Amino acid sequence: MSKVYDWFEERLEIQAIADDITSKYVPPHVNIFYCLGGITLTCFLVQVATGFAMTFYYRPTVTEAFASVQYIMTEANFGWLIRSVHRWSASMMVLMMILHVFRVYLTGGFKKPRELTWVTGVVLAVLTASFGVTGYSLPWDQIGYWAVKIVTGVPEAIPVIGSSLVELLRGSASVGQSTLTRFYSLHTFVLPLLTAVFMLMHFPMIRKQGISGPL
Repeated sequence: MSKVYDWFEERLEIQAIADDITSKYVPPHVNIFYCLGGITLTCFLVQVATGFAMTFYYRPTVTEAFASVQYIMTEANFGWLIRSVHRWSASMMVLMMILHVFRVYLTGGFKKPRELTWVTGVVLAVLTASFGVTGYSLPWDQIGYWAVKIVTGVPEAIPVIGSSLVELLRGSASVGQSTLTRFYSLHTFVLPLLTAVFMLMHFPMIRKQGISGPL
């Protein structure tokens, strides 16, 4: 076993990486409220795992979406547990994100030199809310359908380009298959990809600039 470790150590310098991670100084004022961002990340990872599991059974069509969700809940092995964890961790992720934003704001985490950390964090907050909106529609039940109809109808109040934006979001003049396809693609591919990109920007900046001061 040591030979295998030595082989990787020689090429990747694993011990140096581990020492750099574990030797990072943590300010004495840090408390449980500084863990909210980490909890949000944990919820996101749970979302990815449980969401990926459900893609094997979910069918993103207006005629089969609701039935496929019912199948996950009643027929698929541990489907009820996977979907329940996905649903509740989604709510937890949004709650932790909101509390994290408040904590960062109250401790001045948006001030120099952490402006870019704050900007990427706000983008991640918007992406988190977008996960909630798009995921809410996927069961395609009455609540999901009308939620999509209301959300996609909001831009219509914008002068000149409002109608075009609505049609872009829905894929047509009315809510239908094109809308569900768009929301499914956003929820399972576009938003996770963007979230991963901004996390890869957000975390190194936190590590570089350190944690903001106490309240």
